[in-house]
Amino acid sequence: MFYVVGGIFLALLRLMVVPLVLVSLVCGVNAMGDLKTFGRVGAKTVGLFLATTAAAVTVGLSMGLVVSPGAGFELEGDFAEVVPREMPPLADTFINIFPENLVQAMAEGQMLQIIVFALLFGFAANLAGERANSVIRIFRDLNEVILKMVMLIIALAPIGLFALLARTFATQGLELLIPLAGYFLLLAGTLLLYLLVAYPLVLRAFGLNALQFLARMRAPMTFAFSTASSAATIPVTLNALPSRLGVPNSIASFTVPLGATINMDGTAIMQGSATGCIANVYGVDLGFADFLLIILLSTLASIGTAAVPSAGLITLTMVLTQVGVPVEGIALIFGIDRLLDMMRTAVNVTGDGVTACVVAHSEGILESGTADSPIVSAARGSGAGMAQPESESGP
Repeated sequence: MFYVVGGIFLALLRLMVVPLVLVSLVCGVNAMGDLKTFGRVGAKTVGLFLATTAAAVTVGLSMGLVVSPGAGFELEGDFAEVVPREMPPLADTFINIFPENLVQAMAEGQMLQIIVFALLFGFAANLAGERANSVIRIFRDLNEVILKMVMLIIALAPIGLFALLARTFATQGLELLIPLAGYFLLLAGTLLLYLLVAYPLVLRAFGLNALQFLARMRAPMTFAFSTASSAATIPVTLNALPSRLGVPNSIASFTVPLGATINMDGTAIMQGSATGCIANVYGVDLGFADFLLIILLSTLASIGTAAVPSAGLITLTMVLTQVGVPVEGIALIFGIDRLLDMMRTAVNVTGDGVTACVVAHSEGILESGTADSPIVSAARGSGAGMAQPESESGP
């Protein structure tokens, strides 16, 4: 019963992801106006995504070196071999970002391809000027209808989330945590550290109130934890950023779908920690060059990770292979990955919210005058590292 209810709830959410991303991105690009503004916002967004992801995998790997999970662990018996999906060459990965068939991309849920088409369509609409007004009006109306559908589905969230959580703990059980308790505690602690320390530091550096941000992001964070899917959480995040954090729709509709596809800080932390743990279990010594390679590959792998539960385990195979760690070691952590996946998905979604707020604030369009904004008078006057008041309201 839990499986059926939870499955229906997730299916309804995934149903909305593709049309929501396509329509909201087209509207978002069009709302930005000139291409110069879009290029500036895009550069800031992607730059923050890459910086936080690289920092995340560095933190995860560093914590792994200090704690050394799996050290002294003796393998007993034969572990089932995990057959990984073959990772495509890097050149093919970039080529596959661009769609050949929009209908096929939508049917297969190829989010990067859908995002590329939406960006091109939005660009073209801006260049077409007044002739595109009627088309954009249709997309805006569609966006309103789709958001209403999303709200109807979210109204079922208490029932759906209860079913998902009940099934997770009933099938996995706490006894699965015992064999790799060190790895579990390390990764859980690192994820919490990044969530409660790293993100607040970024927010404070840009003059935003971290406590207010975390309080008002609790709905997307809780939803992400329950579903373990960044894609399924897109509608909730798109609703929370404008209404609770004062981020304009033009920024939110661009950063959130893009972030759900390429900004995976929690996944990057997992890949750094898991690689160190599995290497310890198999007695593989990693050198400094290997650590640098892990940081680079984990950053790229997290960017290519699908926004669905446990997808990070697939891209982890690429990292393990390149540093000479047996891929079979994934079987060791697979049993306890579900709960950890829920935690790192919450971190992924929080990172999208941080970037959206920072980009909107840097553009001077964060609605700082609303009560629900993370920028409050206490944050502006709390000392060094805060943005000056004139940076919020302009000259």
